[in-house]
Amino acid sequence: MFAVVSAAMLVACGKPSAAKSPSIPPLPGAAPAGPTVERYSYDVVAAWPHDRSAFTQGLVFRGGSFIESTGLNGRSSLREAEVTSGRVLKQVPVAAEYFAEGLAVLGDRAYQLTWQNHRGFIYDVDTFRREGTFEYSGEGWGLTTDGHALVLSDGTSRIRFIDPANFKVLRSIDVTLDGKAVDRLNELEWINGEVLANVWQTDQIVRIDPATGRVRGIIDFSGLLPQSERDRTTDVLNGIAYDPATDRLFVTGKNWPKIFEVRLKVSAKR
Repeated sequence: MFAVVSAAMLVACGKPSAAKSPSIPPLPGAAPAGPTVERYSYDVVAAWPHDRSAFTQGLVFRGGSFIESTGLNGRSSLREAEVTSGRVLKQVPVAAEYFAEGLAVLGDRAYQLTWQNHRGFIYDVDTFRREGTFEYSGEGWGLTTDGHALVLSDGTSRIRFIDPANFKVLRSIDVTLDGKAVDRLNELEWINGEVLANVWQTDQIVRIDPATGRVRGIIDFSGLLPQSERDRTTDVLNGIAYDPATDRLFVTGKNWPKIFEVRLKVSAKR
């Protein structure tokens, strides 16, 4: 799992070590007994420029750059951007009738959702040449992959696992915290056997057991983008990317001027 240090370690050391921090254990085949939910705060490791006009809907780290789906009718796109500069390396627009949403890269293809059109787009991930479309029921919000299936959120508490060969639903889970549904699940990222999900209109990201739907952790990103860097266009936290080669976690928001590399720290359990 992505790097995380405990609050006690931070007090003892003064600041996180430059060495790789202990990681959250990978999710086992079954959720542990008991209702323990870990609570996390964060430290900012680095901040990288991000196009403030990008209404971020999906974010993927790939080959040293970010692949991003941006939304809004007439402004939606698929783009690749350089991490350190934020410079857009290539971009293709999405027709104005579509409001683009979540994004996943599986093999040599990129899959992009739309909000209310029940249609997704398939691209060659290297060239961004569109290769086809696919259909799904309900709204499209977030998208990721476990390496086999596409994993889709639709604004409710339900997450669907979809076969990328025929786009049929393989299974679904209902996400719960303390037995209550957690809805408004937005951008998704699969990280070492877990689903991370932005909760729309909050500063929280939840860690979800993909076998049961139970929330195993809550990450509070309050204050991540300082008030001094916000303007009238700044929207909500949305956008999660992970670099498995270096164990780096990145988060951003809609119309944010920065993408943040963060390190999590356990603040509490309950």
